[in-house]
Formats: sequence, C-alpha cells, structure tokens
Amino acid sequence: MTEGTTSPAMRYKEIVGLARGSADSLRAWELARADEIERQLSDAQAAVVAAQDREEKTRERASRWWKMALHNVSRLNFVEALDDPQPVTTARPQYLDRYLEEVKPSYQELVQAVLGLGWRAKR
Repeated sequence: MTEGTTSPAMRYKEIVGLARGSADSLRAWELARADEIERQLSDAQAAVVAAQDREEKTRERASRWWKMALHNVSRLNFVEALDDPQPVTTARPQYLDRYLEEVKPSYQELVQAVLGLGWRAKR
C-alpha cells in the first residue's frame, strides 16, 4: 500500500467516526433548540398571564366607570339606562392605553351634560 491510499477498514472507521461526530453535533443542536423553545414557551405563557391580568383589571375599571355613569344618568327621569356595555372585538389591543385615556374626559363630559340637563340647571 502506498501512503496516499488507505485500507477499506481505515476508510470505514473514518466514515463511522464522521457519522458519530455528526450525530453528536445534531443531538447537541437539538438539545439547545429544545431549551430555546422551552424558554420561548415560558416567556409566552408569562406574557399570556400578564395580558389576562391586565384584561381583568381593565374590565373592572371599565365596570366602575360604567356604574358611575349610570349613577349620574339615573338622576334624569327621561333617560333610560341600557344594558352594560359589551367588549368590542374589533378594538386593537395595542391601543388599549389610548382607549383608557379617552374614558375620563368622556365621563366628565357626561357629568357636565347631566348637570346641564338636570332640573337644578333650569334656575
């Protein structure tokens, strides 16, 4: 045999070694990817819990504003209060803060309108 040629047995061992190295590399990549996916899943679950908490707080806040508005409107005999408002499914969640900022000025406008329509305002 010459130096440039290898025996079939040596070539077989070389191929098996490369295959084993590739399998080990693939296994390490799969384990790292599994850890990354688990971390992403954990982060997503935490984000869902935070969003649910924020949704509940926003629902309670909206309910309080609605009850306060009903209390003011109940002073007017000629206004009939409707059912509680239902969530708007087309609202964009990224605009939640903007929506909430609009509630207080709208409520204050309602209070001023009720005061202007009440019997005491006629004097």
